[in-house]
Amino acid sequence: METKTAKLLDGKAYSLKIHEQLKSAIAQLESIVGRPPGLAVLMVGDNPASAAYVRNKERACESVGIASFNRHFPRETSFSELQSVIHSLNDDKRVDGILVQLPLPPDLDSVALLHQIAPEKDVDGLHPLNLGRLIRSEPGLRSCTPAGVMRLLQEYSISLEGKHAVVLGRSILVGKPMSMMLLEANATVTIAHSRTQNLQEITKNADILIAAVGIPQLITAQMVKKGAVVVDVGINRITDQNGKSRLIGDVNFEEVATVANFLTPVPGGIGPMTVAMLLQNTVNSYQLSVNS
Repeated sequence: METKTAKLLDGKAYSLKIHEQLKSAIAQLESIVGRPPGLAVLMVGDNPASAAYVRNKERACESVGIASFNRHFPRETSFSELQSVIHSLNDDKRVDGILVQLPLPPDLDSVALLHQIAPEKDVDGLHPLNLGRLIRSEPGLRSCTPAGVMRLLQEYSISLEGKHAVVLGRSILVGKPMSMMLLEANATVTIAHSRTQNLQEITKNADILIAAVGIPQLITAQMVKKGAVVVDVGINRITDQNGKSRLIGDVNFEEVATVANFLTPVPGGIGPMTVAMLLQNTVNSYQLSVNS
């Protein structure tokens, strides 16, 4: 008997389509505005994963025509120094988006620092004003990863209305805004997390399952409803016995592919969509500054 395989939700391919759309929009607007959109990414210290993410964002910006105003600070940089830089970027007319690359060194208060970013330049969608706008279903900059999930589901014409969506994870980066966006799309939402009891019972009832907990291959075939849509937000780097490292998600891909109808790969699923939404948010801010 032939084994069923889920259809891939190809975030990598769709993100390239978004890049092309943004490139075209920027080319048209730049001749009117007289400058390209600008994004500033601030990184503190020498976290190798953060450095790789920042390089990836720089390349993506370059590919669509967004100017980068990135700043790399030594590990010992103080809160007041970073605050001063953010305030100057808030006032810089060339900069439409500001992003603080997380995680920061433990002695820096990341929440307080994020609050220093002007809400209209908060391309990560993490300022309380933008999160409040999300809760109220008002226009505003949306958190990149959950916004990327929503765009990918839309691209594959996956209906959310009336469906039972289970979000596994409750972080301010993904879980909480993801739940709000699904509610906005008229899904019935359950949030599960590390203290949830009878987790398999809950995930097994999900029409749409979003895994965002950072536990490698937590979700197995036994935890997934037949025909479900499974979105893997997890990015976990593991090293095998030969010392080779690779990225895997929170979902056991091979197992779950035999029961789900749709499934995102890791890598190549939500990661590229997150970067695409960062670029989209920067262009949205750029357009607002043009119209204001």
